[in-house]
Amino acid sequence: MSSARESPKPVPVEERLFSLVLALLATQTGLTKNEILSTVQGYRQQYSSGGGNASLERQFERDKDNIRELGVPLETIEQPGEPGNNQSMRYRIPKGAYELPTDVRFTPAELSLLSLAATVWREGSLSGQSQRAMTKLRSLGIEPDEPIIGYAPRLRTREASFEPLDAALERRSVVAFPYLKPGEARPRVRTVAPLALVQHEGRWHLYATDRTVDEPRTFLLSRIVGPVKPTGESFPADARDHAADAIDGLRRVSSSQRALVRVRPGTDAAARLGNRYGVSDTERTELTIPYLDHHILADELAGFGPEVVVLDPPALVEAVASRLELVVARHRSTDDAPHPEETARG
Repeated sequence: MSSARESPKPVPVEERLFSLVLALLATQTGLTKNEILSTVQGYRQQYSSGGGNASLERQFERDKDNIRELGVPLETIEQPGEPGNNQSMRYRIPKGAYELPTDVRFTPAELSLLSLAATVWREGSLSGQSQRAMTKLRSLGIEPDEPIIGYAPRLRTREASFEPLDAALERRSVVAFPYLKPGEARPRVRTVAPLALVQHEGRWHLYATDRTVDEPRTFLLSRIVGPVKPTGESFPADARDHAADAIDGLRRVSSSQRALVRVRPGTDAAARLGNRYGVSDTERTELTIPYLDHHILADELAGFGPEVVVLDPPALVEAVASRLELVVARHRSTDDAPHPEETARG
């Protein structure tokens, strides 16, 4: 029997993000990076008290960006006399900025539906691992706010391709899947060696070596339109931080593309787009939005209806307009269709 210590099993990304949000909600004064890495589920398994946590710190930096992109108001607090010191800096999520508005109320029936939905979340709103993480936080003298934690959701919504890709990533297995790009009539089968699964702008992406061109490519999981199948081939591991490479690449693309939109103040569009892109001025009507893919952004902006007007670039204006025209056309065709009773009488 080997005496070598087995590496801890990786914690799913969404569970790590969930635990991080719980921890930062549970503190008034904030947590240092070291306290987070050594106590929170998803980090503590990889944490070394003797140092050498550089990759774990990079992971934490990416996770901060991810939860901010999801609209979570994460704050950083510098210690007096230590500006710019990342080790003494504290992180927290202010409860007031992450609570329901005071004018939102639920009826008993609505609360019953929410309670029913909560039963879908495994082990309630806190898994056993997250409860252990909160116990460790209490040992630091940080008392969690139980009512807030009691309503915290457990995120499990992902594309069907996530699990098989995650398994292939762990096994270093080459896989194939049908991938449909915008403008193409049929999907094409892509054969890839998975390198990292990352979340950017609220969407999951696969960073992988495309075996056809033998170069890294990034694939949006929502465009994988069929089963992910192992090819039986494997590939060797390397020491590169592929997740960081993927995020850097996605950021470079989004930073080179900007959309100018006008939002109606006080609307859902103003709140969601403003929170995502760091706009605190609720009366501001024009927003500049970085984006990866104008097709994806067009889908989102069209969903806001009259709350958003796209000003630039022209390709995005046209894409949003075509989506809204399609909605109108479909409603007209439905309105013009004979009523079932008329059809029966005819």
